[in-house]
Amino acid sequence: MPKRVADEIAALPEPRGPLRRPCADLSRRVRLLAPLLDHLPASSSSSSSTPLADALGAARDLLRKTRDGSKIDQAMRGDAFLDEFAGVNRQIHLALDALPYNTFHMPQEVQEQVALVHSQFQRASTRTDPPDTQLSMDLAWALTDNPSDPALLTRISHKLQLHTMADMKNESIALHNMVISTAGEPDGCVDQMSSLLKKLKDCVVTEDHANDALTTRSASIKHRSPIIPDEFRCPISLELMQDPVIVSSGQTYERSCIQKWLDSGHKTCPKTQQPLSHTSLTPNFVLKSLISQWCEANGIELPKNKQNSRDKKAAKSSDYDHAGLVSLMNRLRSGNQDEQRAAAGEIRLLAKRNVNNRICIAEAGAIPLLVNLLSSSDPRTQEHAVTALLNLSIHENNKASIVDSHAIPKIVEVLKTGSMETRENAAATLFSLSVVDENKVTIGAAGAIPPLISLLCDGSPRGKKDAATAIFNLCIYQGNKVRAVKAGIVIHLMNFLVDPTGGMIDEALSLLSILAGNPEGKIVIAQSEPIPPLVEVIKTGSPRNRENAAAILWLLCSADTEQTLAAKAAGVEDALKELSETGTDRAKRKASSILELMRQANEA
Repeated sequence: MPKRVADEIAALPEPRGPLRRPCADLSRRVRLLAPLLDHLPASSSSSSSTPLADALGAARDLLRKTRDGSKIDQAMRGDAFLDEFAGVNRQIHLALDALPYNTFHMPQEVQEQVALVHSQFQRASTRTDPPDTQLSMDLAWALTDNPSDPALLTRISHKLQLHTMADMKNESIALHNMVISTAGEPDGCVDQMSSLLKKLKDCVVTEDHANDALTTRSASIKHRSPIIPDEFRCPISLELMQDPVIVSSGQTYERSCIQKWLDSGHKTCPKTQQPLSHTSLTPNFVLKSLISQWCEANGIELPKNKQNSRDKKAAKSSDYDHAGLVSLMNRLRSGNQDEQRAAAGEIRLLAKRNVNNRICIAEAGAIPLLVNLLSSSDPRTQEHAVTALLNLSIHENNKASIVDSHAIPKIVEVLKTGSMETRENAAATLFSLSVVDENKVTIGAAGAIPPLISLLCDGSPRGKKDAATAIFNLCIYQGNKVRAVKAGIVIHLMNFLVDPTGGMIDEALSLLSILAGNPEGKIVIAQSEPIPPLVEVIKTGSPRNRENAAAILWLLCSADTEQTLAAKAAGVEDALKELSETGTDRAKRKASSILELMRQANEA
């Protein structure tokens, strides 16, 4: 058993992504144990429950997880993954401690090699290499500042080894699998990861490289003739599945096979004989992507789809055929809360997957039904409904349908009373809808600003950023600037500047810069003792934050000579002179203008 697991590890492809070094080190150490495994006693080599077998199995599982997982996720949660590698190394080290290999009949050089590898596992179990600091900084900048700098995105793509269209596709699948594996409850980072992946695709994808990489990979595996894993075979046809779907019993079948079974009048699960509570078929995205990856890794081409032309057209349109969509709509309409919750959850995931799904779901009439579910007394149904609307709103044509269904007042109510994740997704939905200028007025008039400010203050880190983004977009409209100022947003933003440990200084400065352009906003900001924190940012902040701080300071100083003198007294001149030479173009202009105001104030 240990030898077989070690062989599986040795057969894994070269590691890629930000964790390639710990992956390569772990794989190399396991390969160096091969001579020991060849000399294991028969009882140990055949057992599947020894400490060494368990430890090697954990190593294999971790390497597979890293290989198939999201590279962006691995970079963002580097510490957690490195802790996992240290834990696996520790497990193997302890298993070797318990194994009296020095009593085995092995050549001296093998004994020495095993002892050396043993000590390497011991060191690796107590030492965790620090994450890539530069990569962490690049990711933080990319996620919080929405940069358009191609050099930054190219650097990230190189570190993550996401160079080609094939790489981007695999990363997209990995991110989707994260959503599926958490039953539609991904943490707040998933949306950020998806946004970053889109930027990387737009900036650095090269189709030619993808074709070259695919050709090379296919050529290297032509000689293999793998056995199809049982879980990839349809229980009815026993053939490799190309469109796996889940029935209500939880079993997975090839769509065409189970559809024939159902069309023949059967109401039970073929495998378990359990009665089916409904006949709708749910796509098994996780298994489908695993099959696709396995086929690609083994040079196997999936069989041609045998559906008729109508089914082909439907399959191209969305992940559900017409009957499946009708079933989903009926479940949304049903008075059964469990059915509504499950159907809304499925739509949430389907709408997140691709644009065709968003179009077909909207055309099937889901939007008004989801809007009605925003008033559900069940928190999970409410959360699924607002998140499904968020995902549907990504498609521009759906925004008008959502607004026309009178969704905005109900989304605002959810923003006030929902769970934290529901409030966060409601804020993100309002932001998405506010991209249309006329919706900014409607959303502001519906009373969205105060609950957004509440989320800005007491939300999770993700919730605060969602709220800040929504408020910023809404405040492009002057009337919403007045609403935000009257709702007391300035004092909260100034608190973020005074206490930068909250991680909201970027958003606070962006919002203050847009509010300071409004006469009422400028007065309230001037009354909140803004000079000391603004001067500190101009002296020590990031390039973008220095630019925004200079812009706010210029607006204040241009309206009030006392603010100009206060800034001068706070010792900002040297920092402004440096900023006027090395800052961004906008920062240079603002810094030079403030210095001119100071000169004029001295002469007055």
